[in-house]
This record gives sequence, structure tokens and C-alpha cells, in this order.
Amino acid sequence: MRGAYVFRVRFRADASDRVSLSPSSFETTLRYAAPEPGTDGWLFFRDTLWRGEVNDHEHARRIVEDELGVPVESVDFRSLRADREYVAALRDAVADDLEPFKADSVDDALSKYLGSSIDVVATD
Repeated sequence: MRGAYVFRVRFRADASDRVSLSPSSFETTLRYAAPEPGTDGWLFFRDTLWRGEVNDHEHARRIVEDELGVPVESVDFRSLRADREYVAALRDAVADDLEPFKADSVDDALSKYLGSSIDVVATD
């Protein structure tokens, strides 16, 4: 099973007094490996996203800064990219306990947090 949360990240490169940068900010795509459903950390989407958007931009920015070691200006969620097996396992894990999601169905739960941002990719 493979899955990754995809974010668009804008970061800044700080230069010394002897050099300058133009531009000094850069955008890149960050892929955060999605934990296997049902394992530690698998609720990342529930704790971090709301309706397909980052729910706390400052918190997300600090997390990415820690990972990259550079000042981060913005973090925007793009999608959960996963193979069919990962999405099926995610749906099963959500179905096992809908109550924490305050949802009537798996589709409702996933929509609340991921919006329509689940991209199923073919496996090799």
C-alpha cells in the first residue's frame, strides 16, 4: 500500500550579508508519506485538514519548517495521492469506527476532511 499527502509549499532562502537572492522565495511540492490506515499517525488527515484545506496554517508551517530546515511562508494541501489498496484500507479503517469522525458514512467522513482531494493512482 502506498499513499502520500501532497502539499504546495513556499519557502524562503535566507542569504548572508555577502550575497543576495532573487527571488528569495521558492515553491515546491512536498509529499508526506501517509501512514498505513489503522497504525500510529494514520489520522493525520483528520487532525490536519478540513474540507480539503489545511485547518491550522501556522501549525502546518511549523511542521514543514522542522522537516525542511528552512523558513516556510505557506503550506497548502493539494491531495491525498494513493493506490487503490491504500484507499480501500483507509475506507475500511474509517468504517470500523465512524463516531470520531462525526459522520454518517465513510464518504461523508472523508469528504469532511479531504474534500474531493483523493487522487487514486495506478500501481506499477
